[in-house]
Amino acid sequence: MADRSVTEPMAQHPAQQPARAGIGAFLIKATGVVLILVLAVLIGLWGVQRYVDERLTPDPTTIASASLQGLREQNRLSAFAARYVAVVTSRQSQLGFSTEKTLIMPGSVRYEVDLGKLTERDVAWDAGTRTLAVRLPAVEVDGPQVDLAAIREYGTGGVLTTFTDAEARLDAVNRARGQAELLRQAREPTALRLARDATRRAVERSFGLPLRAAGVDAKIVVRFADDPVANGEQWDVSRSIGEVLGNRR
Repeated sequence: MADRSVTEPMAQHPAQQPARAGIGAFLIKATGVVLILVLAVLIGLWGVQRYVDERLTPDPTTIASASLQGLREQNRLSAFAARYVAVVTSRQSQLGFSTEKTLIMPGSVRYEVDLGKLTERDVAWDAGTRTLAVRLPAVEVDGPQVDLAAIREYGTGGVLTTFTDAEARLDAVNRARGQAELLRQAREPTALRLARDATRRAVERSFGLPLRAAGVDAKIVVRFADDPVANGEQWDVSRSIGEVLGNRR
């Protein structure tokens, strides 16, 4: 009869259990240390990225604020000038005699904007549409500057000009009417539209060139304080650069 014997498993040495437990604890601690290092690296990368975004990436509001300061230092902007000619005739009658004189008066005017009135509230940046909105004071007419050397006068002469001061009075009236006529021509809608367009383009360049040089793709919209506003239209819904920069201080 065969000898059936059962071999009992060998009992694990008591010293091996603490060794394995120690290795497991070491691995857990090592894994924790690795995770902490990875987290620290990620936080560091996030901090670097934030620094780049805040310090090195061009900030449209900061650039626009610098452009605004540069414009204000110019005090007045004259982007358009025009030359006009006034032709006026005056007549004087006295003691049954009459005389008249015609004056041809050339003169020029400048169309200016008082940049000293600009404030940070007049410049607003809309990050959603990447639009910089600028509101300018109304265009003002400066002049006229009369070209005295080019003035021409024509008159009928007569008794009144010989024996009275009618000619001097006619000259004074004609000069006053001539200057008024030059201003009337300068304020015609067509002339003011040309002046506004030229001023708008000049201001768009003043704000747009620095932005493009910094790599910022932005649309510049320039309006005037006295522009007509359609029903329900608002000036802007974005914050002015003054508000944006004020919150950063």
